[in-house]
Amino acid sequence: MMTARSLARDIKDGKTTARAAVEQALDRIKKAEPKLSAFNTVIAERALDRAASLDAAGRASAPLHGVPIAIKDNMCTKDVPTTASSKILTGFIPPYDATVVERLERAGAIIIGKTNLDEFAMGSSTENSALGPSKNPWDVTRTPGGSSGGSAAAVAARLVPLALGSDTGGSIRQPAGLCGIVGFKPTYGRVSRYGLLAFASSLDQIGPFATTVEDAALVFSVIGGFDAHDSTSSPEAMPDLNTALSGDVNGLRIGVPRAFLGEGVDADILTAFESALATLAARGAKLIDIELPHAPYGIPVYYLICTAEASSNLARYDGVRYGLRAKLEKDDGLLQMYERTRDQGFGAEVKRRIMLGTYVLSAGYYDAYYLKAQQVRTLLLQDYQTAFERVDVVATPTTPTPAFKLGEKTSDPVQMYLNDIFTVSANLTGLPSISVPCGFSSSRLPIGFQLTGRPFDEATLLRAADAFQRDTKFHTEVPPFAEATGGKPHA
Repeated sequence: MMTARSLARDIKDGKTTARAAVEQALDRIKKAEPKLSAFNTVIAERALDRAASLDAAGRASAPLHGVPIAIKDNMCTKDVPTTASSKILTGFIPPYDATVVERLERAGAIIIGKTNLDEFAMGSSTENSALGPSKNPWDVTRTPGGSSGGSAAAVAARLVPLALGSDTGGSIRQPAGLCGIVGFKPTYGRVSRYGLLAFASSLDQIGPFATTVEDAALVFSVIGGFDAHDSTSSPEAMPDLNTALSGDVNGLRIGVPRAFLGEGVDADILTAFESALATLAARGAKLIDIELPHAPYGIPVYYLICTAEASSNLARYDGVRYGLRAKLEKDDGLLQMYERTRDQGFGAEVKRRIMLGTYVLSAGYYDAYYLKAQQVRTLLLQDYQTAFERVDVVATPTTPTPAFKLGEKTSDPVQMYLNDIFTVSANLTGLPSISVPCGFSSSRLPIGFQLTGRPFDEATLLRAADAFQRDTKFHTEVPPFAEATGGKPHA
């Protein structure tokens, strides 16, 4: 399957058509879905109609003209069901598009479907989806990661060249790492959250999945920028990415927090990580040891802050205005309606996080838990600010292990949470971060290499990641599952 950039170019040059691109994607989805479960909804007729309209309009210069793209099912799409993979949003059809959807379509992209996720983006494996888990195309007995597992699986299986995900604690980068593709989370405020169903508003961010850094940068250039609909949207000017991806990293300073990479990290992960560092060093980058003393506290801090914000955000799902309303008993009143609706509509993990968040915000516990977590969050940001006085980017593995078996961690939430140990810090600090494939385990499972940059310095981050891909071929590897459904290596 072609990259998004090359596909858009071929459509523009008349070598193929938008309709042909959509038909091929739909054919691959039809073959893959029984085993992969990447999609919650496929909007075939709408996608084909839009492709026909684009073809009829002639050869356009829009950057994503005719390119099929999948959208995580927690972003509003007008007249298309948006479920967040939760029973409580049964029947909800948004009357408007999220800003990112609107911008993608303005750039010529064709929305082909909505992808599966952990319910309300709460999870690391998509096993919390009310519709069942997605599968990893490298091994369908394993997780594709989460919460954006459906989007990652769809791109890794070459069903579509691009997808959007949301990242609250690693939910783009972690599944990208486990599926062997690129996952990019820009700086907080860089991409509008208008139309994203909120989980934790100070942490939630939207970003792309792709097979190349170049494609991820292309999508970022389309969806990024100020949006008046989002009060947290930044007016900071977008970088010129046409010149950023130069391949030149000579003198780039890469910080390596080695003390943070010890216990619990798989040996294959560490081997691939050191090899990735050596690849960039061979291009002239400088490796510098740094300290991130508060990074080990990232997981407990994250799970206090995100659950507190979830407790507030999910209070809106009450069975009154939209979505599920439980069938009531004869003497039920308003409170019973709330209770029954939420009990039937929310899954176990969402309930767990709402209860934890409500607890840490309650009188007598707020100062001890939530306030303390926010203070440590500030210390973590200060660690990065100190590091960036000496380095340009910080490197870590994306995950401590390769993709784990479905069902392996569901009985132990803490072990599931620890899978995000390297990713949560970028959300807590709002920093841009990217995962690129950097190797394979002894079981032929993908391994991710994560780079984190200064706020609003996505250009440097993308330049470093692109330079790495220029000297490696891991991103061109296609899982056998993808080849069986028509996916092919890059053109």
